[in-house]
Amino acid sequence: MRSEITQYRTGDREAVLPITRDCQEFLDTAAGAAATGDGVLHLFVPHATAGLVILETGAGSDDDLLAALRELLPADDRWQHRHGSRGHGRSHVMPALIPPYASVPVLDGRLALGTWQSICLVDLNVDNEERSVRMSFLPVPGDG
Repeated sequence: MRSEITQYRTGDREAVLPITRDCQEFLDTAAGAAATGDGVLHLFVPHATAGLVILETGAGSDDDLLAALRELLPADDRWQHRHGSRGHGRSHVMPALIPPYASVPVLDGRLALGTWQSICLVDLNVDNEERSVRMSFLPVPGDG
Protein backbone atom coordinates (compact mmCIF):
# COMPACT_ATOMS: atom_id res chain seq x y z
CA MET A 1 0.00 0.00 0.00
CA ARG A 2 1.20 3.50 -0.83
CA SER A 3 0.00 6.35 1.34
CA GLU A 4 0.64 10.06 1.82
CA ILE A 5 -0.97 13.07 3.43
CA THR A 6 -1.94 16.15 1.41
CA GLN A 7 -2.57 19.47 3.16
CA TYR A 8 -5.42 21.80 2.24
CA ARG A 9 -6.33 25.31 3.29
CA THR A 10 -10.10 25.65 3.57
CA GLY A 11 -10.02 29.17 5.01
CA ASP A 12 -12.34 30.84 7.47
CA ARG A 13 -15.66 29.93 5.85
CA GLU A 14 -17.61 26.77 5.04
CA ALA A 15 -16.09 24.95 2.10
CA VAL A 16 -16.65 22.21 -0.45
CA LEU A 17 -13.19 21.84 -1.94
CA PRO A 18 -12.72 19.64 -5.05
CA ILE A 19 -9.67 17.38 -4.66
CA THR A 20 -10.15 14.95 -7.58
CA ARG A 21 -7.16 16.32 -9.51
CA ASP A 22 -4.90 15.87 -6.47
CA CYS A 23 -6.18 12.31 -6.04
CA GLN A 24 -5.32 11.48 -9.65
CA GLU A 25 -1.90 13.15 -9.29
CA PHE A 26 -1.27 11.00 -6.23
CA LEU A 27 -2.03 7.93 -8.34
CA ASP A 28 0.13 9.21 -11.20
CA THR A 29 3.20 10.18 -9.17
CA ALA A 30 3.27 9.35 -5.47
CA ALA A 31 1.92 5.84 -5.83
CA GLY A 32 4.33 5.19 -8.71
CA ALA A 33 4.32 1.94 -10.62
CA ALA A 34 1.93 0.29 -8.15
CA ALA A 35 -0.84 2.62 -9.34
CA THR A 36 -0.63 1.69 -13.01
CA GLY A 37 -2.96 -1.23 -12.38
CA ASP A 38 -6.24 -1.78 -10.62
CA GLY A 39 -7.12 -1.26 -6.99
CA VAL A 40 -8.80 1.17 -4.61
CA LEU A 41 -7.98 4.72 -3.63
CA HIS A 42 -8.99 5.14 -0.01
CA LEU A 43 -9.22 8.65 1.40
CA PHE A 44 -9.37 9.58 5.08
CA VAL A 45 -9.66 12.94 6.84
CA PRO A 46 -8.12 12.73 10.34
CA HIS A 47 -10.31 15.52 11.72
CA ALA A 48 -13.43 15.47 13.91
CA THR A 49 -15.07 18.28 11.91
CA ALA A 50 -14.50 17.52 8.22
CA GLY A 51 -15.64 14.91 5.73
CA LEU A 52 -15.46 13.68 2.15
CA VAL A 53 -18.16 13.46 -0.51
CA ILE A 54 -18.43 12.47 -4.14
CA LEU A 55 -20.74 14.81 -6.05
CA GLU A 56 -21.04 17.03 -9.09
CA THR A 57 -19.35 20.40 -8.70
CA GLY A 58 -19.47 23.60 -10.70
CA ALA A 59 -23.20 23.39 -11.45
CA GLY A 60 -24.34 24.54 -8.04
CA SER A 61 -24.39 21.20 -6.24
CA ASP A 62 -21.54 22.23 -3.97
CA ASP A 63 -23.47 25.36 -2.92
CA ASP A 64 -26.64 23.27 -2.57
CA LEU A 65 -24.80 20.89 -0.24
CA LEU A 66 -23.65 23.76 1.98
CA ALA A 67 -27.20 25.19 2.00
CA ALA A 68 -28.63 21.80 2.99
CA LEU A 69 -26.05 21.44 5.76
CA ARG A 70 -26.89 24.93 7.04
CA GLU A 71 -30.54 23.89 7.21
CA LEU A 72 -29.86 20.52 8.85
CA LEU A 73 -27.09 21.79 11.13
CA PRO A 74 -27.72 25.48 11.91
CA ALA A 75 -24.83 27.57 13.24
CA ASP A 76 -26.66 28.62 16.40
CA ASP A 77 -26.50 28.01 20.15
CA ARG A 78 -28.46 24.72 20.27
CA TRP A 79 -25.31 22.58 20.38
CA GLN A 80 -23.91 21.19 23.65
CA HIS A 81 -20.41 21.20 22.18
CA ARG A 82 -19.85 24.96 22.55
CA HIS A 83 -16.17 25.91 22.30
CA GLY A 84 -15.06 27.95 19.32
CA SER A 85 -17.24 30.06 17.08
CA ARG A 86 -21.03 30.20 17.38
CA GLY A 87 -22.57 26.91 16.29
CA HIS A 88 -19.22 25.09 16.29
CA GLY A 89 -20.91 21.97 17.71
CA ARG A 90 -22.58 21.37 14.34
CA SER A 91 -19.16 20.75 12.81
CA HIS A 92 -18.71 17.85 15.23
CA VAL A 93 -22.08 16.36 14.21
CA MET A 94 -21.44 16.72 10.46
CA PRO A 95 -19.21 13.59 10.15
CA ALA A 96 -22.27 11.50 11.10
CA LEU A 97 -23.82 12.73 7.82
CA ILE A 98 -20.69 13.25 5.72
CA PRO A 99 -18.14 10.62 6.67
CA PRO A 100 -14.42 11.31 7.06
CA TYR A 101 -13.59 8.65 4.46
CA ALA A 102 -14.28 7.62 0.87
CA SER A 103 -13.13 4.80 -1.39
CA VAL A 104 -12.94 4.99 -5.19
CA PRO A 105 -12.15 2.16 -7.60
CA VAL A 106 -8.99 2.57 -9.68
CA LEU A 107 -8.89 0.90 -13.10
CA ASP A 108 -5.67 0.92 -15.09
CA GLY A 109 -4.31 3.71 -12.89
CA ARG A 110 -7.32 6.01 -13.33
CA LEU A 111 -10.09 6.96 -10.91
CA ALA A 112 -13.27 5.14 -11.96
CA LEU A 113 -15.58 8.09 -11.29
CA GLY A 114 -18.73 8.87 -13.25
CA THR A 115 -18.69 11.67 -15.81
CA TRP A 116 -19.84 14.40 -13.43
CA GLN A 117 -18.47 13.04 -10.15
CA SER A 118 -15.81 14.86 -8.14
CA ILE A 119 -14.18 14.00 -4.85
CA CYS A 120 -14.56 16.89 -2.40
CA LEU A 121 -13.39 17.81 1.07
CA VAL A 122 -16.25 19.31 3.12
CA ASP A 123 -15.40 21.60 6.02
CA LEU A 124 -17.92 23.56 8.10
CA ASN A 125 -15.38 24.41 10.82
CA VAL A 126 -14.51 28.08 10.35
CA ASP A 127 -12.10 27.89 13.32
CA ASN A 128 -9.61 25.58 11.58
CA GLU A 129 -8.15 26.72 8.24
CA GLU A 130 -5.82 23.77 7.67
CA ARG A 131 -6.96 20.25 6.76
CA SER A 132 -5.22 17.00 5.91
CA VAL A 133 -6.36 14.20 3.65
CA ARG A 134 -4.61 10.83 3.74
CA MET A 135 -4.61 9.23 0.29
CA SER A 136 -3.85 5.51 0.19
CA PHE A 137 -3.66 3.29 -2.89
CA LEU A 138 -4.39 -0.37 -2.30
CA PRO A 139 -3.46 -2.34 -5.45
CA VAL A 140 -5.19 -5.56 -6.40
CA PRO A 141 -2.83 -8.34 -5.22
CA GLY A 142 -0.58 -9.47 -8.03
CA ASP A 143 -1.47 -6.44 -10.17
CA GLY A 144 1.48 -4.19 -9.42
